[in-house]
Amino acid sequence: GPIAQKLIENGIKNGDWVVLQNCHLATSWMSTLEKICEETVTPEATDENFRLWLTSYPSDKFPVSILQNGVKMTNEAPKGLRANLMRSYLNDPISDPQFFDSCTKPTAWHSLLFSLCFFHGIVQERR
Repeated sequence: GPIAQKLIENGIKNGDWVVLQNCHLATSWMSTLEKICEETVTPEATDENFRLWLTSYPSDKFPVSILQNGVKMTNEAPKGLRANLMRSYLNDPISDPQFFDSCTKPTAWHSLLFSLCFFHGIVQERR
């Protein structure tokens, strides 16, 4: 709470970007965050380069006023095991050839990597 509040205050003055992750876990601090957003973050007192990023799972404790005044983005897992595997292989660091080919035991490495991506895809599908 206090650390996040200080980061926001410094960001407002200096034009920094602030990221608060997993806000759904700090439900007791959400009312303070709402107050900060309503009273402290004003156009007159805020550097134009300041940005406040919040990450959260869906939560009924998340202040509606923050949701209404912000830009919302979602990132959903692809549907299907094949799509999950493709997403894993096409994203960093796996898509980087230097990373992919960096192991001295390529057969074991590629098998292990596939197993991990396959397991991840199965877990995503079971959600």
